[in-house]
Order: sequence, then structure tokens, then C-alpha cells
Amino acid sequence: MEEEYLYKKLNILEEIKSLKDIPSIIKTGLNENIILRDYQERAFKYFITYFETPELRKNKQVHSLFHMATGSGKTVIMAGLILYLYTKGYRKFLFFVNQSNIVEKTKDNFVNDTSSKYLFNKDLEYLGNKLKINMVNNFTLNDDIEICFTTTQKLHSDLTFSKENTITYRDFEDNKIVFLSDESHHINTLTKKPTIEEKEAITSWEYSVMNAFRSNTDNILLEFTATADLKDPNVERKYKDKIIFNYPLKDFRESGYTKDFQNFATESDLWNRSLMAIVLSEYRKYLFSDLKLNIKPVVMMKSQRIADSNNFYNEFFDKLEKLTSYELQNLYKSNIKLLNKALDYFKKKDESFELLEHSLQNSFTKDTAIIMNDKNKDNTREKQLLVNSLEDKNNPIRIIFTVDMLNEGWDVLNLFDIVRLYDTRQGSGKAGKVGNYTIKEAQLIGRGARYCPFDLKNEQDKYKRKYDNDLTNENRILETMLFHSRNDSKYIAELRQALIQTGLQPEQPIKLDYELKEKFKNTDFYNNSYVYSNKRVIKDRKDVKDIENSFKTKNYIYSVKTNQGMTQGLFDNNKEDSNVETNTKSFKFKDIDYNILEGASEKFSELRFSIIKNRYPNVKTMKEFLTSDDYLGNNTIEINYGNKIYGKDLRNACAKALNDIANHITEIKSEFEGTKEFLPISLKKVLKDKSIYISKIDENGGKGDSQNNCSNDEYKTDLINEDWYVFNDNYGTSEEKQFIKFFKLNIAPKLIEKDLEFYVIRNERVPELAIYSFKDGERFEPDYLLFIRKKQIENYKINQIYAEPKGSQLLQGDKWKEEFMLELEDNAIIDSTFVDGNDYKVLGLPFYNEENTKEEFEKELNKIIKDI
Repeated sequence: MEEEYLYKKLNILEEIKSLKDIPSIIKTGLNENIILRDYQERAFKYFITYFETPELRKNKQVHSLFHMATGSGKTVIMAGLILYLYTKGYRKFLFFVNQSNIVEKTKDNFVNDTSSKYLFNKDLEYLGNKLKINMVNNFTLNDDIEICFTTTQKLHSDLTFSKENTITYRDFEDNKIVFLSDESHHINTLTKKPTIEEKEAITSWEYSVMNAFRSNTDNILLEFTATADLKDPNVERKYKDKIIFNYPLKDFRESGYTKDFQNFATESDLWNRSLMAIVLSEYRKYLFSDLKLNIKPVVMMKSQRIADSNNFYNEFFDKLEKLTSYELQNLYKSNIKLLNKALDYFKKKDESFELLEHSLQNSFTKDTAIIMNDKNKDNTREKQLLVNSLEDKNNPIRIIFTVDMLNEGWDVLNLFDIVRLYDTRQGSGKAGKVGNYTIKEAQLIGRGARYCPFDLKNEQDKYKRKYDNDLTNENRILETMLFHSRNDSKYIAELRQALIQTGLQPEQPIKLDYELKEKFKNTDFYNNSYVYSNKRVIKDRKDVKDIENSFKTKNYIYSVKTNQGMTQGLFDNNKEDSNVETNTKSFKFKDIDYNILEGASEKFSELRFSIIKNRYPNVKTMKEFLTSDDYLGNNTIEINYGNKIYGKDLRNACAKALNDIANHITEIKSEFEGTKEFLPISLKKVLKDKSIYISKIDENGGKGDSQNNCSNDEYKTDLINEDWYVFNDNYGTSEEKQFIKFFKLNIAPKLIEKDLEFYVIRNERVPELAIYSFKDGERFEPDYLLFIRKKQIENYKINQIYAEPKGSQLLQGDKWKEEFMLELEDNAIIDSTFVDGNDYKVLGLPFYNEENTKEEFEKELNKIIKDI
């Protein structure tokens, strides 16, 4: 039977909820600004589960590969694993990669606590003791974390030709060391050629690394790459039992963590191609500013040769200095909708375009430009830090001129435009195969594909795309990356194929258009009515008057280390009489001298009174928190000791206990609730025509398929002439199509019979239509809104009713959504008198499920109809 990938075994453990939890050292030890994403938490859980499960490890030396997309935060995983492995006794870490510029960037992330991208908590502690991160050239006897940074080439050289004050094989034999290999696909030279040129292979990087790694069975090798060549059978064989987490670019994109991508193809010359790019970049800057966001978009000018790049640098600034408003107006001739939209924006501000002219000349200057062409000339630490901190508020760079210096080990959040300053196409010569250079261009695009985080409403996910379900939204350009090239159909087709291969584009993206019917747009209801929704707010902890029960009466055990011992025969079980005595004594917190408790608590920044007060607003003093029955007073410390307990022993025991409590305090997150007050917004403002992309259409007539012309006759229903269905079609799931068909056949006739005005609205992820559960503030976007009212009566009642079709497999897991909808009638507070004088009522229905809940759904809806 063929061996299964390691990560697939861990997938199964995740499904049955058998993964290990993330230890508190990772959550408290990483920089407080780092919010772990769902896939990063999974990556940690996968490794910890593997490391702590002998059945998975099978007594193998730990050698794992994290196959994760560019920009997905591999260095965060490295930092978290350094902290975790420290708790397992590892103190020495070796980071190596093939490029020196990546080494410099990583040093900044790991050891420079003034860097905006520093990964660790500045007040790093473990078991009450301060913990330091030290950069070293070789390893010492130290209980802090030591990290040696090097390139793969230098490591190979140091190991092959031993020199003073460098790493040697002896270091790996005498110490247990964690190897951190970034861009690790570069060390597979030997793996790919196992039987050819063996004499050269023996001196390869991979041989040196693997030899050092295997010199001590306690050594750990953690590899990280976005581009493991698993199509090579030897590479696949090597890593099948080592890929501990698999998160390729395709998954990264589908999860919403990347920018959208579009090819901006024109027939213009290189100057006008660049001018269009900087106009669009400036447009983004202004849009961000309109949203009160201080985000600086960056443009890359990519040449094919260094001489070309240097020449265009001079040409660009010469022509920009001589730029005229006439040139800007002339850009309208390109007739590109997106560019015209940007030009219209500036034209509204100043018809002469002088504002845009001066804005471009002030934004893109030699002082805000950087050239990264020559490896020797341009690869300075200063320049590397500039291109690796482009998002920083004090970083002035708006435009980068480069050839191939930034193809690897570099990702940037605020790169939005790449201009291809050449028109050649380097095909592979083989039909259907993408050329290597085009693959490199696709990988470069991937470097800048990482999402630039921003949020406009507190309920938006700051780190994910927001407009996949609203492609016409003006702000879509703020999460879209443009690759500016010549309008060459063969090249564009090849680039698209390369992007599909790298995972940055779906193979056949499908655009669906939701269009409001013209007849509905002309109704009084659409033009003058309101839709109501609530808000998510932080739950007030004012009623929290004691610590959580699990921390009221905990028992902590501490053993005092002594110098006492005994002798024992190695070949028999006879022990020498020993004078070692073990005594035990217990202390409650409230009985310990307060000075000892206070001194121990001062070791933990998490136990500052200001933080305690924030979590427990009714506590009055630190002494009350540490000693009262409502908080920690009844916690017990059990000390095992020899002849006597000294003051320092009690302090150390208290520190051990308080470490657990500090971790608990840190893990108390803000809790939320949904307001009971529902506020109005004009229906016309939120309900508009919109377009969305999906990756595929369900072949059984489900999501993506038209209900008007459904491939599955069971769901097919003509909605074109149904005035109550406001959109042109329904592209929802099979459950949604069953719901709409049921409504047309069973509910609509009853409403027509009562001469009621009614509408069914598909909620295609309109942010303003989201509601939040009263209990936990959980976001919920019900699939459908029903509006029912009496016709042409003043001061009429409008019923706003939420409905959610639900597949059988989700009925139980999403039960909270149904419970929340059923709470609306009695809890939603509406005050609509100041809006239009009409009486609005917000209600919810049970889930609609064809097999299980249809009768209950119909019964509840009939009640509402009867009362109107």
C-alpha cells in the first residue's frame, strides 16, 4: 500500500478534533500585533500533534516541511516554533537560506525589536523568567534563545573548510540544534540527482546540511518553501512523510488572503504604459485617503536587463518632470474603463488636470524611488531594509526599478502595480508549455499578491478580500493588483497559464451578474423603504465580579531542588540507605505573606493591575485579586521539600503558579454581543446590481447554475416574470433553489390572494445586511430577506423577515443561527418613526430544509401572513 502524505494523516486527526492545542508560549511570546490566522493556527497544531505523538513520529528524527504559499507568514510559524521548542529544551537555532538579502530581512524580523516586523513580544517571559533572543556566530552555553543566521553557501563552506569562530560539525554533534531552512527547495540538488555526478553531489549543499543534521539524533530540521517540486519523483519520495502542512498559493487565494489580479494590457509605448500605472497608483492613494486610511501604494518598473532599467530610470524622471495636463487628458483615448474611472475622479476635483499633474510629480521623485538591479551595487543592507519595509509609515518609497533582484524571499503588502518594460515573449518552444521566464514573472506577481489589510467597518475581516461579491464596487481597486504589459494575445495567454500553474488564478473563473429588475427599481418600495440591521459591540464586563471558577481553587505543585541524593548499584537493585527526606506542605494564596505574592507577580507584565482591572473591572486592589476568595485567595501551592522551606522557595513556587494565571489572563479575549437596537439604512443604497466570481458551477444544478435555465429539472423555475423576485436570476445552492421553488408554488399564491405587496431578496453578502447574534455578536448573513406589506396604506406595517435555506448536513452545526433568527421577533428593537412614519417589524423563520423542516417553516410563515 502506497504511503500517504503526512499532512493528510493530520487532516484526519483535525476532522475528528484530535489535534493538540496551541501552548500559551506561542500566543504570549509572539508580538502582540500578530493575529494568528486560521491556517497558521492549524500549522502549529499539526506540528505540535506530530511532535508529541510517538505513533506518528515512529521514532524518526524530526524532519518536517511546511509547504506554504508566498506571503502566508512562514516566518511567523518559524518564530512560534522557536518558542514552542524552547519549552521542549531546545536553545540553539540555525537559520539558513540561499540568499543573503533574505538573511538580512530575517535578522530584522527575529532580533531587531525596533523593527515594525519584529516577531516576538518585547517582554518575552517563560515560567516567570525573562527570555532573550540572541544573534550568535556560533553556539555558547546559554539558557536564552540563540539564533545563528547564515546562507546555505556559507554554511556549506564553514562545514567543509573549518575556520575559527564559525560553525563546525562538532557543534551539531555536541548540541541539539533546530535547523530552520527557508526557501528549502534550493537544498534538493542531491535529491534530484541521486545517481548522476555523485562526486559533485557529495560536496553539494544538501549533503552538508543533511550530514550536519544527522550528526545528532536530537537535532530537528524544519524546512519552509512555497515551491516544493513534488512533480519530481525523488523529491516527492523524500518529502511524502515530512510535509507536515500543505497550504499552496491556490488555497491561500481561495481563502481570500491575496489581492485580486488583472492584466492591464495596452498598445502604448513604455512611457505611457508607466504613466497609466502611476495614475492608477495615485488614484488608489486618494481613495485610501478618502477612507481615512494612510496606505501608500507602490509601483514596480521591471526591466529585462540592467542597462535598460538604468536608462528607463532616467527617461522616466525626465518625462515626468515635463509632464503636461494634455498628456493626462490624452489617456482617455486608451478607452480602458478602469483608467477612465480614475481620470474621471481627478477631473471632478480639477477639470484642468493640473492637480493630478502636480500630484504625480510630487509623489514619484528620485527621493521616493529605489533601484534594485545590480547584486553588488544595490544589495546593501540599507536598500534591503527599505524594500522589506515598504508598508512602514516612515518609508518614503513609491516606485522600484528592478530586473531580477526581488524574485525570491520578498513579499510586500502594498505593491499594486508591476509594469513590464519590455515586449518580448520567451516561449518554451513546445506547444502548450509555459516558458521559464513567464513562470518567473508569475512568481514575481505572487510576491506582491499578499493582501494589503484595511477595514472600513469593524465587522469586516481586515486581512481578506472584501469585494469578491461586489466586483463593481469602487474600492475593488484597493485590493486588485495590476500587471501592465503589451496587448499581446499570445503572451497574455501564456501568462495566464503560468498564473494558473502557480495557483494565483483559477483555471476558469466564472462571472455571475445579479441584476435588479427594472420594474422593481421603479417601485415606491425600492426607492423609499429601509432595511434594518444591528451592530456588533464589545460586551461589557461590568458584571464580572470574580475570577473564572476553574481558577478559583486550583492546586499547584512545586518541588524544591536539593543537593541530596543516594548511590545505587548498576547491576542490582540494592540502594544505599539514604537520608533524603521528602516533606510536603500546602499554602493557600490568602495565607502567604503578601510581599512574597506581590514580588512574584511583578515578574509578569500580564499581571499589571491595569490589565487585571480591564479583565475584572470590580476588583479594587492587587491585594484583593491575589488574596480574596472571589479571585485567587483559595488557590493552593503544594511544596515538596527536604528539610526546610526558605523564602526563595516560596517565591519560586508562587511564580510558577502565577505563570499559569498570567497565561490565563492573556487568553481572555474581548467578548462581543449584538445590539438589540436595529438601525435603518435606505434599501436603495445597499441593494444594487452586482457581479461576483466563482471558480466553478455545480454540475448538479446547485451553486452557480441559473435557476431560470437550470441543468437539473428538479430545481428549474422561471423567475423572469415573477415581480416578487427582485433579481434577474438565482444562482444559489440546491437548497436555495428548492426554497425559491417552494415559495413560488406555496407561499406567493397566499400573499397574492391577500393582496399584499411582497418581495424576496437574495442577500449576496451585502455588508449592510449582516446581523449579529445577541449572545456572542457572531456575524450572520441570512441568505434571503422577505419584505411583506399592505398596499397603498399610510402608516403601514412592513415585515422584514429573514429566511435561511440549509442543507441537512448543516442543520445541527448552524443551530445557533436558527435560534438567533427566532429570537428577533421578541428582542429586535425598532424605532422607525423618525424615518418614514411607518411601522417596521423584524422577524426570523426556522431553517428551510426540504426533507426535515419544510412543514415547520411553512407553519411559522403562515402565522406571519395571517397576522398582516
